[in-house]
Amino acid sequence: MLFDLTARDGCILIMKAEQLEYFRTLFNQKIDDLLREAGKTVSGMTGTTESFPDLTDRAAQESDRDFELRIRDRERKLIKKMMEALERIDNGTFGICSCGKKISEKRLMARPVTTLCIDCKKRQEELEKQRGE
Repeated sequence: MLFDLTARDGCILIMKAEQLEYFRTLFNQKIDDLLREAGKTVSGMTGTTESFPDLTDRAAQESDRDFELRIRDRERKLIKKMMEALERIDNGTFGICSCGKKISEKRLMARPVTTLCIDCKKRQEELEKQRGE
């Protein structure tokens, strides 16, 4: 079971210490992996000075670079979310939605950086749909 019914910092439901440590380790490993990959991308892009005489080859190279940079940007945003999750672990709010409910174990395993329980996430998506986002 992921949650313990022990009170801490005004929260009724908190996660067990071993589960928090699992997520802390998961986030730290993932951050390290993503930063290592980002370093490879930077060194790979700065180390290449290929100049293709064929316009199609040049366009393909630019397209590949653009795709790689978009991936790295998404990963940068994920790193930020993981850092925020580590802060929530430290301050005792990890696994607790802003509505005060616990975030289910299944949801946290599927999306560890989540800050919303499934009900709040559904509401958020419905509002976004109504606004056309």
